[in-house]
Amino acid sequence: MATDQKLHAEEARKCLQEQLKNIGDVEQRELKNEEGHAHLIYLKSMCDPILVNENLINRFYELDSMELFERFIRSFPSSLEPKDKQELLRNMLRGCVAIFIRDRVLLLDAVLVNAGAIQPASTENVMQGPDDSFTENIEVNLNMIRHRYQTTDLKTEFMTVGRISQTRLIIMYDETKVDHSVLEELKKRLSELKTDIIQSASEIERHTMHPKLRLFPTLMLTERPDRAVLNISQGKVCVLMDSTGYVLVLPAIFNDFFTAMDDKIQLPPIGWFLKAIRYIALFITVMMPSLYVAFTSYNPEILKMQITLLIAGSRATVPYPSSFEVIFMLLAMEFLVEASVRLPKAVSQSATTVGGLILGTAATEAGLVSNVMIILVAAVAITNFVIPITMMSMGIRVTKYVFIVLSTFFGLVGIVLGIVSLIMYLTSLRSFGKPYLKMFAIEWRRKGDQQSG
Repeated sequence: MATDQKLHAEEARKCLQEQLKNIGDVEQRELKNEEGHAHLIYLKSMCDPILVNENLINRFYELDSMELFERFIRSFPSSLEPKDKQELLRNMLRGCVAIFIRDRVLLLDAVLVNAGAIQPASTENVMQGPDDSFTENIEVNLNMIRHRYQTTDLKTEFMTVGRISQTRLIIMYDETKVDHSVLEELKKRLSELKTDIIQSASEIERHTMHPKLRLFPTLMLTERPDRAVLNISQGKVCVLMDSTGYVLVLPAIFNDFFTAMDDKIQLPPIGWFLKAIRYIALFITVMMPSLYVAFTSYNPEILKMQITLLIAGSRATVPYPSSFEVIFMLLAMEFLVEASVRLPKAVSQSATTVGGLILGTAATEAGLVSNVMIILVAAVAITNFVIPITMMSMGIRVTKYVFIVLSTFFGLVGIVLGIVSLIMYLTSLRSFGKPYLKMFAIEWRRKGDQQSG
């Protein structure tokens, strides 16, 4: 571990004390015996006190000489000798103990790991199958994947991103199955990150993907270890990040966001049926509001006479156009969804249920919206939540407003133009060079639905 470039111990210690002055959790220990002395400097809020006491302080007084103590420290795989003051300070801030012994400066990793209990998945629920989710500790997450994927082909590469946050990342992949062009492109984009603070996996997705202004995610975030393992077995790459309970999966295609882990557990026909239900829900949540506007304002002759009269009777007391009615109710629904997310869990469910009932009933009785509109908004809200990956459901929530605007100005013609434009947009998207839609077609034709995930 020794290097040719030697850092002057006394000079480095004074520099370190100067840099860390006025920091309350800095701990300095002077160890002395008949053979010599050693000086320890570390952040007690970042270091494990048991590791420091057992591996450094107790050992110092048990070993006979300073040379043996130095050899003991160097025997740890996590020990290193810093080349310069910046490396010394950077490692101290992430949980290393600086050890000044004789004329040497050594670092020993003693980071305090606060690994919480493994919780069940909260955003990707399944009816059957494993229910554990990733934690905010990167070592625990690594253990959960290795426990499921026991082969030496599973490779891991460590990186740090964020100039200030120094967030740790682990890139995981199966060496025999991964697309190396995707792997190299990922490393290149991560190395080019210039952001100061990285705190969530979503930020990695936002900073590494092109174009920046997108409606749909091209990387998948998952909290399920079984989904991460499944994707690694299919040749994809997972990026684990410290301090977050989500893992990035790439490249991702459109079909991945409509696949739940239930599809792999159920019998194939049932899995196909469930996926078909999600695509139907996608169509309803995007198209139903805009079709309502088009049929009521531009093309009522397309519907059967009874349905047209039913809608017209329902809207008899509504004083404004159907587009305003749709946007008014959809925004009210968005407010309720946001409130349910931001409110404390103890009151969110009651508040949103009561708010929704009162809002819908009062608006209908006051003649502000029609009865049909209430049914439509409820259907749109339910179908939007059928999409299993939250990142995609957020993009879908925005997309339906684009279609409402098109139908408001152009009717059915605007909707058709919107569908064509949406398909062209999705076709133009790439996830690390892989077509967003084309891969879906190839996988379906060659190997069936089992290959998507």
